[in-house]
Amino acid sequence: MPLNMTTDKQLRGTKLADVLEKRRLDQALNVKEFAVLAGISYSVAREWFGMKGFPRVQGVVFWQDFVQWRNQQNGGRTFAQNPPPSLASGFPSDFKRPSSADLPPRAAQILLETVK
Repeated sequence: MPLNMTTDKQLRGTKLADVLEKRRLDQALNVKEFAVLAGISYSVAREWFGMKGFPRVQGVVFWQDFVQWRNQQNGGRTFAQNPPPSLASGFPSDFKRPSSADLPPRAAQILLETVK
């Protein structure tokens, strides 16, 4: 179930678009920003920040460091962000990606915020 930022009081003021821009610029993320970007709750993010070996530096984490740490936790396996063409070809020819109009209101809002 995706995280609904409106139900997590600690994350309400954190804008996804701002966090995505920080990730694009390879800037450090605080716990709240990391939680929003990772799609996890604030309490889970705080728990991860407290784990031995988690790549935090004085209360912040760089996204690429997190990705490397996550891959190490998974035994060095990486997970593709996009399916290979052989998998994508299994979709029917009339398959279309959902537009913001096809999404629930919160998902559409998040999508619109990322485009700005």
